[in-house]
Amino acid sequence: MGETETNYPEGSVLVLDKGFVRLVDVMGDDSSIVQAARVSYGKGTKTVNEDEGLIRYLMRHRHTTPFEMVEFKFHCRMPIFVARQWIRHRTANVNEMSARYSEMPDLFYEPSAELCTTQSAQNRQGGTGEQVENAAEVAAAFKRTQREIYGEYEGFLAKQMRRELARVNLPVSLYTEWYWKIDLHNLLHFLSLRADPHAQYEIRVYADAMIDIAKRWLPIATAAFMDYRMGA
Repeated sequence: MGETETNYPEGSVLVLDKGFVRLVDVMGDDSSIVQAARVSYGKGTKTVNEDEGLIRYLMRHRHTTPFEMVEFKFHCRMPIFVARQWIRHRTANVNEMSARYSEMPDLFYEPSAELCTTQSAQNRQGGTGEQVENAAEVAAAFKRTQREIYGEYEGFLAKQMRRELARVNLPVSLYTEWYWKIDLHNLLHFLSLRADPHAQYEIRVYADAMIDIAKRWLPIATAAFMDYRMGA
């Protein structure tokens, strides 16, 4: 058994040890938000005569509809446990890789020893930042178990077992992929929760990558978001 080569599509932002975020398509920009707002509010926006001022006004007062005029489509690869947190945001269109139809690649998230930290007694969703005892051995155990389980999975497939059953022992550290399409309003809500310092590190890094991508396409709206939502 050999580990599958990690391939990244052109334009990917690398995340974690084998994940990525790639912008596939985008509809609209800062001007699209302004265009929609001026139709919606008419005379109410005449006192805000610059695009930047209008966008910041909309963000500050949570007038969200104009932000729905912009859409992003991403191609992402993430561990299954990250995907299960991510999918709770039900305001996007998703098409995910299927282990019923395809053989899953030998790609697992392998946390480093530095990330093998203890559970916080005060925060049920977080850690202390202090490594567990023998953290390097724990990190090695993650990798060893993953190799063993994937070897069994390959053995099941070699017996011509149906893929939908052969997959059942695969762990949530296995990487999956999907296409994820979402409008800007709902993307910013996702980012406000998942880029927050209290979010789990393994999903936070994906949110951070998306913020950097959004900044390139919507510098004004993203700056307003950082000031009034993330930095508020």
